[in-house]
Amino acid sequence: MKKTGWVLLALSLGIYGCSTCQQQPAMKSEAALKIAKQNNCLACHGVDRPIVGPAFKDVALRYRGQDVQQQLVRKVKYGGSTVWGVIPQPPMMQIPDEDLKQLIRWITALDSDQNQSRQELR
Repeated sequence: MKKTGWVLLALSLGIYGCSTCQQQPAMKSEAALKIAKQNNCLACHGVDRPIVGPAFKDVALRYRGQDVQQQLVRKVKYGGSTVWGVIPQPPMMQIPDEDLKQLIRWITALDSDQNQSRQELR
C-alpha cells in the first residue's frame, strides 16, 4: 500500500508540474510585452507582422537554433546598420540590460512556442 501511495504522489506532482509549466510562457510573454511597450519597441516591430522593422517572430525564425542572444542584445542596445532592410536599428540604450536580455530571450523563443495564441501576443 505504501508503494502505491508513493506512485500516486509522484504522478500527482508530475501532473502539477506539467500544469505549472504550461502557465509560464504567458507570464513571460506578459513581462516581455510590458518591456517592449515601455520602450516603444512595438512602434517599429509587431509580434507577428513587420512594421518598420521585422516582426519578432521573423527574428526568431531567422536565428532559430543559433546562439545569438548576446549579438542581438548588442544590436538593440547600440543600434547599427540593418540586416532587414534600409532602416537601421536605432540605439536603445535606455533599456536596462536585464530587461533587454529577457526581451531577447522571449523573442528568440517565439518560434518554438506554437501554443501561444495571437490574442496573448497583442
